[in-house]
Amino acid sequence: MLDAGTDAPDFTLPVAPNRKISLSELRGAPVVLAFYPADWTPVCTDQLALYSELADEFDRYSTRVFGVSVDGIWCHAAFSDARKLSTPLLSDFEPKGAVSRAYGVYRAEDGTSERALFLIDADGMIRWSYLSAIGENPGADGILEALEAIVQPTERVRA
Repeated sequence: MLDAGTDAPDFTLPVAPNRKISLSELRGAPVVLAFYPADWTPVCTDQLALYSELADEFDRYSTRVFGVSVDGIWCHAAFSDARKLSTPLLSDFEPKGAVSRAYGVYRAEDGTSERALFLIDADGMIRWSYLSAIGENPGADGILEALEAIVQPTERVRA
């Protein structure tokens, strides 16, 4: 697994049917990559739902959060729609797990990704990483603490 202080490997992955996104396109603001084993599993569902619920908090840090798994884009679309997720899901489907491998979190024994988090700063460097037990929801506290250390939150404008 890649450690803090490492340049984040660039990639281009599908984020929706007929739409791809590259990590390099997101430079200028922090990015969180939340690798997870599979759509439709209880722990993954809870983890991604939490990140969706905390969207306003991530917005305070001008941070984009993406889920990443080896599931296909149509599986992601159905899962996201059914669970009402606002966190975009990236499909590391083909070549199978190439991005997961680049980040050192591919599980060859079952063909999925580890449950791992990476905070990438505005310049494309990994500033924080965390490997969780596969059956454990890592939550968001670690991400938010790491964000607080590198980014000043923006104040919400009150009407």
